[in-house]
Parts: sequence; structure tokens; C-alpha cells
Amino acid sequence: MKRTLTILSLYPSQMNVYGDRGNVLVLRRRLEWRGYRANVLELDPGETLPRDVDLVVGGGGQDRGQVAIQPDLLRHRHDLRAMAEDGTPMLLVCGLYQLFGHSLQVTDGTRLAGIGILDLETQPAPQRSIGNISAETSNFGTLVGYENHAGATTLGPEAQPLGTVAAGQGNNGIDRTEGARRWATFGTYLHGPLLPRNPFFADHLIRVALERRFGQVELADLSHAAEQLARASGSRRR
Repeated sequence: MKRTLTILSLYPSQMNVYGDRGNVLVLRRRLEWRGYRANVLELDPGETLPRDVDLVVGGGGQDRGQVAIQPDLLRHRHDLRAMAEDGTPMLLVCGLYQLFGHSLQVTDGTRLAGIGILDLETQPAPQRSIGNISAETSNFGTLVGYENHAGATTLGPEAQPLGTVAAGQGNNGIDRTEGARRWATFGTYLHGPLLPRNPFFADHLIRVALERRFGQVELADLSHAAEQLARASGSRRR
């Protein structure tokens, strides 16, 4: 029987702008290409949160999507925090990145409580951040993607930035930070989707998940030719 990892996709019907569901597809395919099996579960409002999961992935959405899922996300906050503290790798993009912080104020002034896994606050920005973005990271090299958000996010002392903005706006357009990280939980404003354009980051999440489940593993190298073309194309467009 093939070794299996379980991937949990948070609210994919409400939080899937700019093809963020592609992040789940990339994780699944890169596992399958290496001989593993991926069991993908989806959490929708009102459902029970699966407990025995290896990876958690969430995408971006419009304000109305955030408002719609926020009460249900709060319902699961203690279980999600326990998973994060235990080292479960998580990737949250844009809208769910914001809701994994302490609070979010959407553009109409409504203030939404977050679940506080990441130490950050988000307020409306003076102007929307739109365009290609790249960020230099200490562990993953240069991450590239596309940002489109109206929030300005400020990190607290318990959150480290995922990277430093090389081009684009990032968290707030002022301090040059992009995203946040704590334990094995990563938040970012990079769409694209992110993981197809940054396969080495996908492999980091996979490696952490595999080693938590099975112990030390060796990941077979995969061809990145298509991803490199996507990175180059995205870097040229503004």
C-alpha cells in the first residue's frame, strides 16, 4: 500500500480567487510523482474539522467570502491552533492569511476577529496593491507571485516575515515585509497560484509533512522546466 498524506483544503468554494486551489493540486501531484498517495479533504462551513491531517492549505477570497466563513473558522480556532503548534505545515494565502491573524478590518469598515495563529493585524490600505511581486527569503530563495489585496498587514513580535519584498508591495508597502511565518505555518499575499511557480516551496511543505508522518525521507528530484517558464513569464509582466 502506498504511503498517504492527507491534505485539508479550507473553504475552497469561498476562498479560491486567482486559482489558489492550484496549490492543492501541485502538492497532490508532486506527492504522486514520487510514489505517494494524497488524500484531499475539503472543509466547508458547518462541517466537522478533520483531526488527522498532514497539510492545511487555504486561499484568498473577496470580503464577502471572508465574512461568510469567519464564524465557522472561529469555531475551529482551538483545533487549528493545536495543529499549528504541533508543527502541521500550513499555507494560507491572502484572505485566509489575514483571518489567521488577530483581526481584519474589511473595506466597508467591518471588523472581523481572526483566530490568532499568526501574530498580525490587517487594516484597509490607502490604495490597493496589484501586480507581480517577488520576495527574498532566507530558506526558499526568491518567491514570485501575483498580489491583489486591499489590506495593509502589520506583523507583531511573534511573527517573522516570510520574506523581504524585492518588487511589489507585500504586507503593507512600507516595511518591505511579505507574509508571515510561525512554527510550520506560512501566510502570504502571493497568488499565481504560488506553488506552481515556486516548486521548491511546495517541496518544503511536503518534506515537513512526510517527516512528521513517516520520519526522515529523501525527496526524488523532479523536472522544474515548466515552473521556470512560468516564473520567467510572471517576472516580465507588470
